[in-house]
Amino acid sequence: MSVRKVPTPSGTDSTRAGLGPTMRTLPRRLWRSIFRSNPLPRNELERSQAVANNFFFHIPSAKVHEHTLRPATTFGLGLISLYTFIILCVSGVLLMFYYVPTPEQAYDRMLDLRGAVFFGTFLRNLHRWAAHAMVAVVFLHMMRVFLTGAHKPPREFNWLVGLGLLVLTLAASFTGYLLPWDQLAYWAIVVGTSIAGYAPLVGDEIRFFLLGDDVVGREALLRFYVLHCVVLPLFISALVGLHFWRIRKDGGLARPGRD
Repeated sequence: MSVRKVPTPSGTDSTRAGLGPTMRTLPRRLWRSIFRSNPLPRNELERSQAVANNFFFHIPSAKVHEHTLRPATTFGLGLISLYTFIILCVSGVLLMFYYVPTPEQAYDRMLDLRGAVFFGTFLRNLHRWAAHAMVAVVFLHMMRVFLTGAHKPPREFNWLVGLGLLVLTLAASFTGYLLPWDQLAYWAIVVGTSIAGYAPLVGDEIRFFLLGDDVVGREALLRFYVLHCVVLPLFISALVGLHFWRIRKDGGLARPGRD
């Protein structure tokens, strides 16, 4: 007795035959959909198109004057400020896993970082020294811009954005000073908020906004924590993006004899 094989519909065979090559080429097609691998540009038009079609290449200008490539032009102070801010964000997020913004636990958590958490001392010192470096470098960056005349037209608006970033940097440093909740931090905030209370007309309102009470306590620690970890970093990130966008729209870095 012979056994006859039931024929398979031709559509199923063609589907299976096409599915294999499709699955094998899927990773390559997915990679090409994300990263466009075009041939190397051969002329000015193709170079400009390559820059315009790539997000990471589109951030800087397609053409840069040779003056702006000299290290002594800016000393890289703007980029160093950005890198320190990124270090602060990353290390700050890691520190948030261990820190508790309450008067009962804040100082003990700082002690745990020094003695019980793996690489805790390194992480806290990294955050601390990056904060000091950011304040110093931002101040030097503003001095360099002013002394080289890079704040003149048409860059007045970006100069104001830079001043705003300087104020926010100082505010972030000030609000982070209270978080260790030791004697040095406590009395520094007492003095700082007392000075703010002497501002004309709105001094008392500013002091109460910072402390949430008449004295430095639980409310002040919570408010400084929220300002330091959420509010100020968001404003700094927004102004940094606006700052770099204005540099691009204003034609890049200022050059002597042109601006």
